[in-house]
Amino acid sequence: MIKGNLDKAFTYLESGAVLLVCVSEGKKDNVMTVSWQMVLDFTPLIAICSGSWNESFEAILRTKQCCLCVPAADMIEKAVGIGTIHGSQCDKFKHFNLKKQKPAKVKAPLIGGCLAAIECKLTDYIEPYGILVLKGVQLWENPLKKERRIIHANGDGTFFADGEFYNLREKMRERLPEGVERL
Repeated sequence: MIKGNLDKAFTYLESGAVLLVCVSEGKKDNVMTVSWQMVLDFTPLIAICSGSWNESFEAILRTKQCCLCVPAADMIEKAVGIGTIHGSQCDKFKHFNLKKQKPAKVKAPLIGGCLAAIECKLTDYIEPYGILVLKGVQLWENPLKKERRIIHANGDGTFFADGEFYNLREKMRERLPEGVERL
Protein backbone atom coordinates (compact mmCIF):
# COMPACT_ATOMS: atom_id res chain seq x y z
CA MET A 1 0.00 0.00 0.00
CA ILE A 2 1.07 3.58 -0.66
CA LYS A 3 -0.31 6.83 0.72
CA GLY A 4 -3.04 8.31 -1.46
CA ASN A 5 -4.90 11.58 -1.85
CA LEU A 6 -7.64 11.65 0.80
CA ASP A 7 -9.81 13.75 -1.55
CA LYS A 8 -10.50 10.63 -3.62
CA ALA A 9 -11.22 8.22 -0.73
CA PHE A 10 -14.96 8.39 -1.43
CA THR A 11 -14.43 6.83 -4.88
CA TYR A 12 -13.78 3.50 -3.14
CA LEU A 13 -17.02 3.69 -1.19
CA GLU A 14 -19.51 5.51 -3.40
CA SER A 15 -20.43 2.59 -5.60
CA GLY A 16 -24.05 2.20 -4.54
CA ALA A 17 -26.70 1.91 -7.23
CA VAL A 18 -27.32 4.92 -9.45
CA LEU A 19 -30.95 5.98 -8.96
CA LEU A 20 -33.36 8.08 -10.98
CA VAL A 21 -35.43 10.07 -8.48
CA CYS A 22 -38.82 11.14 -9.82
CA VAL A 23 -40.91 13.94 -8.33
CA SER A 24 -44.21 15.57 -9.17
CA GLU A 25 -45.61 18.96 -8.27
CA GLY A 26 -49.00 18.92 -9.90
CA LYS A 27 -48.50 19.68 -13.59
CA LYS A 28 -44.69 19.43 -13.49
CA ASP A 29 -42.85 16.14 -13.17
CA ASN A 30 -39.08 16.02 -12.90
CA VAL A 31 -36.31 13.48 -12.47
CA MET A 32 -32.77 13.69 -11.11
CA THR A 33 -29.92 11.22 -10.95
CA VAL A 34 -28.29 10.38 -7.61
CA SER A 35 -25.56 7.95 -6.72
CA TRP A 36 -25.25 8.69 -3.03
CA GLN A 37 -27.77 6.47 -1.34
CA MET A 38 -27.88 4.05 1.55
CA VAL A 39 -30.36 1.47 2.75
CA LEU A 40 -30.94 1.54 6.49
CA ASP A 41 -30.93 -2.10 7.66
CA PHE A 42 -33.49 -4.58 6.27
CA THR A 43 -36.24 -1.96 6.50
CA PRO A 44 -37.75 0.04 3.68
CA LEU A 45 -35.82 3.12 4.89
CA ILE A 46 -33.47 4.64 2.32
CA ALA A 47 -31.28 7.73 2.65
CA ILE A 48 -30.30 9.80 -0.40
CA CYS A 49 -28.10 12.87 -0.53
CA SER A 50 -28.59 15.96 -2.66
CA GLY A 51 -29.01 19.68 -2.13
CA SER A 52 -30.82 22.91 -2.95
CA TRP A 53 -28.98 23.25 -6.29
CA ASN A 54 -31.27 20.48 -7.50
CA GLU A 55 -34.89 21.30 -8.34
CA SER A 56 -36.05 17.76 -7.58
CA PHE A 57 -34.48 17.92 -4.11
CA GLU A 58 -36.51 21.03 -3.35
CA ALA A 59 -39.65 19.32 -4.73
CA ILE A 60 -39.14 16.37 -2.35
CA LEU A 61 -38.93 18.78 0.59
CA ARG A 62 -42.16 20.47 -0.53
CA THR A 63 -44.20 17.37 -1.47
CA LYS A 64 -42.69 14.93 1.06
CA GLN A 65 -42.60 12.14 -1.55
CA CYS A 66 -40.76 10.75 -4.57
CA CYS A 67 -40.12 7.57 -6.50
CA LEU A 68 -36.69 5.91 -6.64
CA CYS A 69 -36.20 4.12 -9.96
CA VAL A 70 -33.32 1.68 -10.50
CA PRO A 71 -32.06 1.88 -14.09
CA ALA A 72 -30.21 -1.05 -15.66
CA ALA A 73 -26.91 -0.79 -17.53
CA ASP A 74 -28.73 -0.28 -20.85
CA MET A 75 -29.93 3.08 -19.48
CA ILE A 76 -26.52 4.48 -18.44
CA GLU A 77 -26.44 7.23 -21.11
CA LYS A 78 -29.90 8.42 -20.06
CA ALA A 79 -29.00 8.31 -16.35
CA VAL A 80 -25.89 10.44 -16.91
CA GLY A 81 -27.76 12.82 -19.23
CA ILE A 82 -30.56 13.28 -16.69
CA GLY A 83 -27.94 14.22 -14.12
CA THR A 84 -26.40 16.91 -16.31
CA ILE A 85 -29.52 18.90 -17.24
CA HIS A 86 -31.76 20.96 -14.97
CA GLY A 87 -35.51 20.37 -15.16
CA SER A 88 -36.00 24.07 -15.93
CA GLN A 89 -34.07 23.54 -19.21
CA CYS A 90 -36.39 20.88 -20.63
CA ASP A 91 -38.97 18.21 -19.88
CA LYS A 92 -36.53 15.41 -19.04
CA PHE A 93 -39.15 12.71 -19.56
CA LYS A 94 -39.66 13.84 -23.17
CA HIS A 95 -36.03 14.74 -23.81
CA PHE A 96 -34.78 11.29 -22.73
CA ASN A 97 -37.83 9.40 -24.00
CA LEU A 98 -38.75 8.06 -20.55
CA LYS A 99 -42.05 6.24 -20.25
CA LYS A 100 -43.99 7.36 -17.19
CA GLN A 101 -45.98 4.80 -15.27
CA LYS A 102 -48.65 5.51 -12.70
CA PRO A 103 -47.72 5.03 -9.05
CA ALA A 104 -50.03 3.52 -6.43
CA LYS A 105 -49.25 5.49 -3.25
CA VAL A 106 -47.44 8.71 -4.23
CA LYS A 107 -47.89 11.28 -7.00
CA ALA A 108 -44.39 11.00 -8.51
CA PRO A 109 -44.28 8.84 -11.63
CA LEU A 110 -42.39 5.58 -12.07
CA ILE A 111 -40.09 5.13 -15.06
CA GLY A 112 -41.00 2.14 -17.20
CA GLY A 113 -37.98 0.23 -18.43
CA CYS A 114 -36.18 0.36 -15.09
CA LEU A 115 -35.39 -2.80 -13.11
CA ALA A 116 -37.38 -1.63 -10.13
CA ALA A 117 -39.01 1.41 -8.57
CA ILE A 118 -39.76 2.26 -4.96
CA GLU A 119 -42.49 4.74 -4.10
CA CYS A 120 -41.30 6.71 -1.05
CA LYS A 121 -42.45 9.22 1.54
CA LEU A 122 -40.05 11.62 3.24
CA THR A 123 -39.63 10.80 6.93
CA ASP A 124 -36.65 12.96 7.89
CA TYR A 125 -34.31 15.62 6.54
CA ILE A 126 -30.82 15.99 8.00
CA GLU A 127 -30.24 19.53 6.77
CA PRO A 128 -26.51 20.09 7.41
CA TYR A 129 -25.71 17.12 5.16
CA GLY A 130 -28.54 17.27 2.59
CA ILE A 131 -29.68 13.81 3.60
CA LEU A 132 -33.27 12.83 2.89
CA VAL A 133 -34.53 9.77 4.76
CA LEU A 134 -37.27 8.09 2.77
CA LYS A 135 -39.65 5.30 3.71
CA GLY A 136 -40.51 2.92 0.90
CA VAL A 137 -44.28 2.44 0.66
CA GLN A 138 -44.52 0.38 -2.55
CA LEU A 139 -42.01 -1.71 -4.52
CA TRP A 140 -42.39 -2.32 -8.26
CA GLU A 141 -40.26 -4.96 -10.02
CA ASN A 142 -39.77 -5.54 -13.74
CA PRO A 143 -39.40 -9.31 -14.35
CA LEU A 144 -39.54 -8.78 -18.15
CA LYS A 145 -36.42 -6.58 -18.23
CA LYS A 146 -33.68 -8.53 -20.02
CA GLU A 147 -30.77 -6.31 -18.88
CA ARG A 148 -30.39 -7.04 -15.15
CA ARG A 149 -27.08 -5.31 -14.35
CA ILE A 150 -27.30 -2.32 -11.98
CA ILE A 151 -25.22 0.80 -12.66
CA HIS A 152 -22.72 1.97 -10.03
CA ALA A 153 -20.87 5.32 -9.99
CA ASN A 154 -17.26 5.63 -8.91
CA GLY A 155 -17.65 9.37 -8.30
CA ASP A 156 -15.05 10.35 -10.87
CA GLY A 157 -17.14 10.19 -14.03
CA THR A 158 -16.59 6.45 -14.45
CA PHE A 159 -19.18 3.76 -13.86
CA PHE A 160 -19.45 0.00 -13.72
CA ALA A 161 -22.30 -2.46 -13.93
CA ASP A 162 -22.78 -5.55 -11.81
CA GLY A 163 -20.44 -8.27 -12.98
CA GLU A 164 -20.19 -11.86 -11.89
CA PHE A 165 -23.00 -12.90 -9.59
CA TYR A 166 -22.37 -15.02 -6.49
CA ASN A 167 -25.34 -16.72 -4.84
CA LEU A 168 -24.51 -17.50 -1.20
CA ARG A 169 -28.09 -17.33 0.10
CA GLU A 170 -27.95 -20.78 1.66
CA LYS A 171 -24.91 -19.84 3.76
CA MET A 172 -26.69 -16.66 4.92
CA ARG A 173 -30.24 -18.04 5.15
CA GLU A 174 -30.55 -17.67 8.97
CA ARG A 175 -29.44 -14.01 8.80
CA LEU A 176 -31.79 -12.90 6.00
CA PRO A 177 -35.40 -11.81 6.51
CA GLU A 178 -37.94 -14.09 4.87
CA GLY A 179 -38.81 -13.21 1.27
CA VAL A 180 -35.97 -10.79 0.44
CA GLU A 181 -34.81 -12.65 -2.69
CA ARG A 182 -34.48 -10.27 -5.63
CA LEU A 183 -35.84 -11.21 -9.07
